[in-house]
Amino acid sequence: MRLKISRSKNSASLYVIESIYDNGFNSSRVVEKLGTEEDLRKKLNGQDPYEWANNYIDTLNQLKKEESEKVTIALSPNTVVSSDQRQFNGGYLFLQKIYHELGLDLISKNISKKHSLKFDLDNVFSKLLYSRIIYPSSKLSTPKLLAKFLEPPNFELQDIYRALDVIGNVTDYLQECIYKNSLKYSNHSTNILYYDLANLFFEIDNTSGLKKHYISREHGINSISQIGLFIDGDGLPLAFSINPENTNEKTSLKPLEKQILNDFKSSKFIVCTDATRASIVDGMFNGYVDSAFVTTQSIKQLKDHLMQWALDSKHWRICGSDKFYDISAIDVDAHKKSIFYKERWINENGLEKRLIVAFSIKTQTYQRHIRQEQIKGTGMLIKIMPKRFKIKQNVRKKFVAIIKSTKEKEEVIDYFLDRTLTTKEEKFDEFYAVYTNLDGKAEEIIKISSQRSKIEESFRTMKSELKSQPALLNRDNRMHAHFTTCFVALIISIILERKLNNEFPCSEIIKTLRSMMFTKVKYAGYVPAYDTTKLTDQLHEQLGFRTDFEIITYKELRTIKNETKLKKALKRNDKIK
Repeated sequence: MRLKISRSKNSASLYVIESIYDNGFNSSRVVEKLGTEEDLRKKLNGQDPYEWANNYIDTLNQLKKEESEKVTIALSPNTVVSSDQRQFNGGYLFLQKIYHELGLDLISKNISKKHSLKFDLDNVFSKLLYSRIIYPSSKLSTPKLLAKFLEPPNFELQDIYRALDVIGNVTDYLQECIYKNSLKYSNHSTNILYYDLANLFFEIDNTSGLKKHYISREHGINSISQIGLFIDGDGLPLAFSINPENTNEKTSLKPLEKQILNDFKSSKFIVCTDATRASIVDGMFNGYVDSAFVTTQSIKQLKDHLMQWALDSKHWRICGSDKFYDISAIDVDAHKKSIFYKERWINENGLEKRLIVAFSIKTQTYQRHIRQEQIKGTGMLIKIMPKRFKIKQNVRKKFVAIIKSTKEKEEVIDYFLDRTLTTKEEKFDEFYAVYTNLDGKAEEIIKISSQRSKIEESFRTMKSELKSQPALLNRDNRMHAHFTTCFVALIISIILERKLNNEFPCSEIIKTLRSMMFTKVKYAGYVPAYDTTKLTDQLHEQLGFRTDFEIITYKELRTIKNETKLKKALKRNDKIK
C-alpha cells in the first residue's frame, strides 16, 4: 500500500491505495480515503498530514505482512478434543451476497421501522432464506440447523414465528420490492412472459381459508392449495400468488401482477399450463391481457381418431425443413437431436386451436431411462411389500398387476410386475403434444413449448430442493410467509445459477453449498473441510471473494462477512432501489 495525493485548485486529498492484478491487468484500488490536507491538519493538531499518512500506511503494511505470514498450529496427541462445536457451514456466504445485492436487508429494515418491530426482522428473514436453501426443514428445527452457520443466530424460536406473522402480512409489498430490484438480472430479451399453476399439499386436516379438501392422486393428503407463478422468458421468477385449489371463481389479479403485465405489454404473454387448469387460468386473465396459451396435452387422453393420427409414423416434418419423414425408418444416430412434428387444426366447443405433436429421440431416451429406474424401484418394492399393503405411488402402480386370494379367511393381495403394462407405456415415450392459439411456424411453437421447462424447473426446485411441501401450517398468513420465503429463496438460487453462467443446475449448486464446511481451530481461525471443484472455483471467481485458503484467520473471516454485505458488488453498477 502507498500514499496517493489528488490535487485540485484549492485542496489536496490523501488516499491509501494498493496495486492489484485483475483479469490479466495490473491496476490499483483505493483502500481508504484519509481526507483533505486541510481537514487532517485540524484533526492532527498541527502535525504534518503527509508524515502522519506515511506512518499510518507503514503500520497498515506491517499488519498486512503479519497477516500474510504462515499460521502455526500447536496440537497435542495427548489432549482430548473438546465437546465444543468445531464444524461450521460457510456456503451461505454466497447466498448472503445476493441477499444484500437484492436490497432485502433494506426492505426488511423498512418493514421493521413501519411496524415498530422489537426483533431484528432482517436477521431472522435472511437466516430463514439461507436455511431454506441449504438446510430445508421445519421452523421448529430451523434454529438448531442455523447453529451450523459461521454466523450463528442470535434470536429465538418465537422470533421466527413473529417474523412469519409479519412476512405473511406484507408478502405483496415484499414481492413488489423484489420485482423492482431483480429486474437488473433480466434483460427480457425473449419478449415472453410465462404463467403456470401447481398444487401445494399440507399435512394437516384443517381445510379452512386457502386450503381445500382434496383427495390427492399423488400423496393422498387432504389439504391442498394452488400456487401461480410468473416467470420471464429468461427463467427468472417475478411474482407468485396462492389460491384455493380448483376454485371456480374468477381470481382477481394483484396490483403487482397487473404491473408485470403492463411492463410486458409489448411482449407476448403466454399462459403455460396443463389441460385440467386451462379454464381456471383463462378466467384469471380474461379482460386483463390479450394472452396466448400453450396447453400440454397427454397423448393417451386424446380422442381415438386424434391419437391414431398422432401415433402414425408417417407424415412427420423436421424443424427447418418441408420434407416429410416416416419416423419408423429414420436414422437414429443422425437424428439424435432432431425434433419431428406434425400439426392440424381442430374445433372443440366452437374454439379453433392447433394441435401440435412432437417426436424426439432425445426425449424417448430420457423417458425410457426414467421408466427403467421406476421399474427397478417397483420390483424392489414388491419384494419387501407386506401382502396386505396397498400401493399408493401413482407411477409405480401403473406397472403392477394384482391377484387377490383368500387365505385363512383373510384376503391376501399378491403383486407382480406386469411387463405388458410397461410395453404399453413405452409407445408414448417419444411423443408430446400441445394445444395453442399462437400463429407462426410450428417449430417456433415447439421452441416456446420447450422453454416451458423453465417454469416447470422452478416448481420442481421449489418442491424438491427447497422442500416447500408438505407444509404443517394452519394460519393463512403463515402459509403466505412460508411460500414467500420459498419464492425468495428460489429467486436467490436462480440468480446464483446465472452468476455461474448456467453451467451448473440448482440441485448441484445447493449440494455444494451444503458441503462447504469449515473446521474451527482454536486461537487460529477456520480450515476449509470441503473438496475444491470447478463449481467452488466458479463460486469464488464470480462472487468476488475466496474461502478456499489453507486457513482463514478470524480477521480475514470478518472481512469476508463484510464483503458479502456490500452492495458495491452489483454488476453494471446498478443501485438498489
